[in-house]
Amino acid sequence: MSFTLPTLQYDYKALEPYIDAQTMEIHHTKHHAAYTNNLNGALENSDLKGKSIEELITNVSKLAPVIRNNGGGFYNHNLYWEVMTPGGSSEPQGKLLESLNGSFGSFDQFKEVFTKAAMTRFGSGWAWLIQKGDSLVVSSTPNQDNPLMDVAEIQGFPVLGIDVWEHAYYLKYQNRRPEYIEAFFKVINWDEVAKRFKA
Repeated sequence: MSFTLPTLQYDYKALEPYIDAQTMEIHHTKHHAAYTNNLNGALENSDLKGKSIEELITNVSKLAPVIRNNGGGFYNHNLYWEVMTPGGSSEPQGKLLESLNGSFGSFDQFKEVFTKAAMTRFGSGWAWLIQKGDSLVVSSTPNQDNPLMDVAEIQGFPVLGIDVWEHAYYLKYQNRRPEYIEAFFKVINWDEVAKRFKA
């Protein structure tokens, strides 16, 4: 079975003014679509065909770079669209908030650590909030790598991720990555993040 480009649960213009419609459309229909198509192409006539995306990327060190890059791009963008919602959702509540407070001291301190990880990722990549056992950790990865991969410096289960490739923000924010990161916090779907978090 082939991987398919997901249909977004909101319109391309729904995240404005924080993330503009043109960026959303190009990002989804060009970039994410290319990762999806290239992944399917790489798996065609392969004994890996039929494996889940998680099965592929958790053992990615044993696979060709084309699968690492495009499999990561496919998985990462699926998560990215899901952890955003028009107008954002309320700040984290319940067990997720308790874990953020326990791991970082406060929600504001988590934001600082996450923002720094996104800011200091050199070149293209991602910043992540990941679950490791009972605690939450912030990390970043280059290119389309993610914390599920066996090549990741810090491994864990991603509950939140921000794309800091320039294609994610350059049309609106140009080189002002800090403004994009600040805007991202306005559209985070904390309800979805909480669902991904296993208390």
